[in-house]
Amino acid sequence: METLSTPVISLPRHPNPTTLTVNNGHQHHPHPVFSLIKQCKNIKQLKQIHAQMLRTGLFFDPYSASKLFTPCALGTFSSLEYARKMFDQIPQPNLYTWNTLIRAYSSSAEPIQSFMIFLQLVYNSPYFPNEFTFPFVIKAAARLVQFRVGQALHGMVIKSSFEDDLFISNSLIHFYAMCGDLAMSYCVFVMIGKKDVVSWNSMISGFVQGGFFEKATELYREMEMENVKPDEVTMVAVLSACAKKRDLEFGRWVCSYIEKNGIKMDLTLSNAMLDMYVKCGSLEDAKSLFDKMEEKDIVSWTTMIDGYAKLGEFDAAMSVLAAVPIQQIATWNALISAYEQNGKPNEALSIFHELQLSKNVNPDEFTFVSVLSACAQLGAMDIGGQIHAKMKKQGIKLNCYLTTSLIDMYTKCGNLDKALEVFHTVKSRDVFVWSTMIAGFAMYGRGRDALDLFSRMQEAKVKPNAVTFTNVLCACSHSGLVDEGRMFFNQMQPVYGVVPGVKHYTCMVDMLGRAGLLDEAVEFIEKMPIVPGASVWGALLGACKIHENVELAEYACSHLLELEPENHGALVLLSNIYAKTGKWDNVSELRKHMRVSGLKKEPGCSSIEVNGEIHKFLAGESSHPLCKEIYSKLDEIVARLKSFGYVPNRSHLLQLVEEEDVQEQALNLHSEKLAIAYGLISVEPSQPIRIVKNLRVCGDCHSVAKLISKLYNREILLRDRYRFHHFSGGNCSCMDYW
Repeated sequence: METLSTPVISLPRHPNPTTLTVNNGHQHHPHPVFSLIKQCKNIKQLKQIHAQMLRTGLFFDPYSASKLFTPCALGTFSSLEYARKMFDQIPQPNLYTWNTLIRAYSSSAEPIQSFMIFLQLVYNSPYFPNEFTFPFVIKAAARLVQFRVGQALHGMVIKSSFEDDLFISNSLIHFYAMCGDLAMSYCVFVMIGKKDVVSWNSMISGFVQGGFFEKATELYREMEMENVKPDEVTMVAVLSACAKKRDLEFGRWVCSYIEKNGIKMDLTLSNAMLDMYVKCGSLEDAKSLFDKMEEKDIVSWTTMIDGYAKLGEFDAAMSVLAAVPIQQIATWNALISAYEQNGKPNEALSIFHELQLSKNVNPDEFTFVSVLSACAQLGAMDIGGQIHAKMKKQGIKLNCYLTTSLIDMYTKCGNLDKALEVFHTVKSRDVFVWSTMIAGFAMYGRGRDALDLFSRMQEAKVKPNAVTFTNVLCACSHSGLVDEGRMFFNQMQPVYGVVPGVKHYTCMVDMLGRAGLLDEAVEFIEKMPIVPGASVWGALLGACKIHENVELAEYACSHLLELEPENHGALVLLSNIYAKTGKWDNVSELRKHMRVSGLKKEPGCSSIEVNGEIHKFLAGESSHPLCKEIYSKLDEIVARLKSFGYVPNRSHLLQLVEEEDVQEQALNLHSEKLAIAYGLISVEPSQPIRIVKNLRVCGDCHSVAKLISKLYNREILLRDRYRFHHFSGGNCSCMDYW
């Protein structure tokens, strides 16, 4: 048992401990036990003194009890659980003790308890809250983001005539900012007669957190004009504003000011400077500062890794990761996430594999969200399934982020049933979980199921958001549910309070266009209350390709190119429309323009996962190790298809070719056909063939996939840029409405 310097603590017995205090709780004479309390170095020693004070009766004196209680609740070795038990033993705790417990809980993992103790103080004690009570209970309300509770406390402050108290005012500024009411926060700030640095810091930080970065820097300049000297907290907030604004010039000025004025450079401030340089794209400044930093923590290392990775300097990012003295999962997460978010899913999974081999740290929830997203991009079902199994083995509990990621992964990898299984097994479903599952049904052309799920979501009292409606309208578009789409779009703002954005207008144009209602689509665009973006004109252009409307296609393309002159996709799509309608002179002219402008068509690419390995195919692929076997299988497929009556649809040729055999060969070399041929060779007959295409699947490949599914009795799941096609028994899940 740990003790103080003496083997046994002996407390002088006081014949009448109550004489130590008078009714107002103020001490008459210091008791020798108080010096022993100050000497305590751990909770066990405090417990010893507590036991002695109980035996002598000294503990039942409110003032003496408060002296013991304070280090228990707020000391460096405090135990809030033990402090609460001690508090409940005090017959009549004084106001200082009440305030101490409220303060302790306000910074704890259970700030709600701060408010509960406050209520007990108000209703079950002889005291009324004072100027030392309110700042901490208001802090608890801020942490809980309880706006009405904070408003009620503000009312009590005014009734108690404490509205001029600086500490209370500062806590109210912070509270309103945390609750998102910056107008009220600023109102409190303005009403303060003599502001201190905390007042300014609270308001500047509030503007930064609320996204008003310009206001934050303006207020900082105002602070300087008022001759209030900023501290390190001020500079962290201002640097954060510079980082969010991408204002490198002012950020550099702030760093220079810090150096010239001798502001204390602690680790938090150094990290804020580092973050500003990285976010403003000045890795040279960031590296210079990083190399000078005597102390670095996980935030420092992660910031540098993230900075290099997001600018595409992955080798440098890997070098920093290798130099981290103590490996932590956050540094790995920064690199994995950067790869995944920069369209490098293979590299993200490769780093994840290295992480597993290192065995120094275990992946966490953030790791799994990133790698599941990488699997979704690739359509890597096997790898995604293995990651899911690892999560279970590691005992990772599914929160809404992980649930959303799993549903998204299984959906995009072609296993809607598994996505549904995950959806139905979780108890907690937020708006994003519901929305992702609705998106899954939309991708598979199961519009009715998507709308049924939307109804169930409302029954579950989950309020839909803008993402939900994008997915609902997408479901209507892919399934030809025009009346339903119109209804939901018209209900968005009046019924659900969601203001339609450009994505919703794009979905509506896409829905009307797919259904052949091109005139209505044009009228809809003309009546839009917001300026039509490139995506809106792109949706109309795509509809023109489906319905071969050349005149309207040219109209849509001209508007699109006005907004995005470098959009090669628009020119390619218009070229395809010309080709489909036999206007080869126009095709030639457009392609010449693209060559002169340096614009290149994105090449079609199809990928297929076999035994956890991703195989990619371009049109006319010749580098695959099994190239000979693939083309042999393709010849066999074509022969069987022809015997079944298949005739190649040459309208899908995008260049003028006179000879029929060359036309046919050009169609046969499409990447999705090569991927299907490889799938027939390599994937077990009992397993579906899952393919991901980076562009929209062409009509001839769609027809061929349907026939292969029947002739070879195979399930084929093909995900193109816009949706899923599930081929089985000669049919497609899209019902040829795509």
